[in-house]
Amino acid sequence: MSEESKKSLIPHFTIGAIVLAVILAVVFWPSEPEPKPEPVVVAPVSPVIEPQIKPVIEEQPTEVIPEPVIEEPEPEVIPEPEPLDTSDGTVKTKLLSLSDYDAFARLLIDDALLQRFVIMTNTLADEGLATNNRVLAKPDKPFRTYRQADKEWIDPASFKRYAPYVEVLESLETASLLQLYQEYKPAIEQIFSEIASPYDSFDEKLEEAIDVLLDTPEVPFPLEVYTDSVMYKFKDSRLESLTAPQKQLLRTGPENMRRIKAKLREIKESL
Repeated sequence: MSEESKKSLIPHFTIGAIVLAVILAVVFWPSEPEPKPEPVVVAPVSPVIEPQIKPVIEEQPTEVIPEPVIEEPEPEVIPEPEPLDTSDGTVKTKLLSLSDYDAFARLLIDDALLQRFVIMTNTLADEGLATNNRVLAKPDKPFRTYRQADKEWIDPASFKRYAPYVEVLESLETASLLQLYQEYKPAIEQIFSEIASPYDSFDEKLEEAIDVLLDTPEVPFPLEVYTDSVMYKFKDSRLESLTAPQKQLLRTGPENMRRIKAKLREIKESL
């Protein structure tokens, strides 16, 4: 038992000892009469009031919870798109990647490809030929004719010189070709805005150019021609009245024209 506990029990022991003394006095008091004793005045015992000990409650230090630091998200930095490379070398490389036909590299013009394409398309839509702005080189072999029954006809051997061009056209995957067209669309539109009316759309011009060629009539071959000492013309006035691009398409021959039209329809539908 601790000292503090012993001290707290002292008053209880004192009161208990007085009560016990009174009991013993009553029980063991002699029964023979004895002279009346003088009354014993017992001084009142003041109760011992135990001092109340207030428990000491240690105050726990108040934990200071720091306010959460809200970090402001950094603004997302959107990288600026790299400028479009419109150099002839890059444009030609991307065009050549669309075909595995070796002749394409030999046929493709190296100079001002985008400008040539825009001018050629715009001129073709207006039913003309941009002779000085062609995208592909001219055929190596000359245009040939033969005479029979005092008439001059287009020699079928001339059709063969267009075969590499048709094969290149057919080798180009249409989806990839249009994807490349969309990639260079901003540059194409810029070039077009410098030569055309502000109300014109290059997409519409491109479709018009395709339609000019698709409207070329199917005619029986061989075709009679004549020369006026400058160039060959069709003997049939109806054919000679066709547009310059349509007459050029006729000169490629019936089979080449069929294959070219089929590819043009495919491109137009994808547009």
